[in-house]
Amino acid sequence: MPDSFDCIVVGGGGAGLAAAYSAACQGATVALLERRPQPGGTTGIAVGSFTAAGTRWQRRAGINDNPVDHEEDVSLFADAELEARNNQPLRRFFLEHAAETLHWLQEELRLNYVGPNPEPPNRCPRMHNVVPGAKAYVVRFQLALRRLGVTIITGAAVTRLLQENGRISGVKVSQGGNYYQLRARRGVLLATGDYANNPEMIARYKGEEYRDIEGINPHALGLGHQLAEQVGASLVNMDITYGPELRLLPGSRRPFQQWLPASGIASRCMGWLAERMPGWMINRFIKRLLVTWQHPEDALFQDGSILLNTRGQRFVNELSWPEREIAVARQPDKISYLLLDGRLCEQYSHWPKFISTAPDIAYAYVEDYLRLRPDVTLRSTQLESICKRRGLDHCVLKSTLEEFNRHVRDGTVDSFGRPAAEFPLDTGPWVLLGPVKAYFTTTEGGAAINQRFQVLDQQSRAIPGLFAAGQAGLGGMVLWSHGLHIAWAMTSGRLAGIELAAES
Repeated sequence: MPDSFDCIVVGGGGAGLAAAYSAACQGATVALLERRPQPGGTTGIAVGSFTAAGTRWQRRAGINDNPVDHEEDVSLFADAELEARNNQPLRRFFLEHAAETLHWLQEELRLNYVGPNPEPPNRCPRMHNVVPGAKAYVVRFQLALRRLGVTIITGAAVTRLLQENGRISGVKVSQGGNYYQLRARRGVLLATGDYANNPEMIARYKGEEYRDIEGINPHALGLGHQLAEQVGASLVNMDITYGPELRLLPGSRRPFQQWLPASGIASRCMGWLAERMPGWMINRFIKRLLVTWQHPEDALFQDGSILLNTRGQRFVNELSWPEREIAVARQPDKISYLLLDGRLCEQYSHWPKFISTAPDIAYAYVEDYLRLRPDVTLRSTQLESICKRRGLDHCVLKSTLEEFNRHVRDGTVDSFGRPAAEFPLDTGPWVLLGPVKAYFTTTEGGAAINQRFQVLDQQSRAIPGLFAAGQAGLGGMVLWSHGLHIAWAMTSGRLAGIELAAES
């Protein structure tokens, strides 16, 4: 293996893969370094939605859309205080290039999409879902990179950026207990994802009380943020996180869509079929994703559901966010369970009440969870049976319910500060959902960048030879809509690869 390349890309998630491919297409020699045994990153475990305006899929559906309207709608997702911190010029620049990136993915990698699907408050459908799922990005890019001769090095952790005469000139790598250096003639691009599972960084930027809350991706450690900071980069919006929120633990079995072909003739046939699927079939597919990826609705607690720890005790005011998630992370094994009685089960078995949703696309009810996630959903007419199957103390749970129901009857606030619920929990059949954990889905902080994807220092000057894309290079944007993080990973990777390859 050579010890020098035109471009070095650190991180093999969606942004890194797109950047390596884009740079190689410009004729650059590229090394892609991935710390894990295989590329994929957070992209590899995502649903794979790509939200953009002015796409050929929209035009095919008779939708006249544009990035200006999209920018207006995106500004409505986050609350006003967060939105005020958004880097609007950079986000507008991103949205202006998102549709062309989606077309690029289809044309270059022959990826297939279905949609567009709606997501309020977007004024029109903009969400495009890749078939069969996000692993298609990872597989197709790897095949394309090998065809272009890109050097992919896995199990390689970058420990330091090298500098010569004020310019980033390469990286120091740790691999299998050995250390070596690789030189970059044109530059280094950081595409290492977020820091949602780095407790020290979460505590430093978000607050010590959040330290115990984990990230959805256990390998999201913010290593690129740390590398950038070591050479003087400015990091922005580091306290902004998507979450914490409660999510059911993923099943031990591989999700069904992960078994579907992501390349070859079979994948192309699947894409052709997906575009012609009836709505009810698409709905069933999305429901499977809902019960795996989406969080239980807060309305469950507002209507009377309670949280239990592994002892069968309540431990928090379930109506209070984020104190609820902080408290869950402090319970034994960081897990808890949602308890629903017969009244709640009936309510959450049909519209307008649902356990989880992808708004205006699909809704998952009690029966969906019993059918699709029996590993985290128990139903019985007897509480004792549920306790036995989950290892909860029936006597403790019985006492917990008596105390909760006493406050309901008396109309009093309980010891956790929760006002009395409207109805007691006292009728079967009972449903126990869980375990649930508190997670950060992603973090929104990243290195400050310009529209050439150059990383900026504390004085907003470009650090020569250093670039960033994806979550490591969010640049102060607030992306509070489904499908925007994948769109940014691919768009920033594509454009940053072009800039990196053109660097003298």
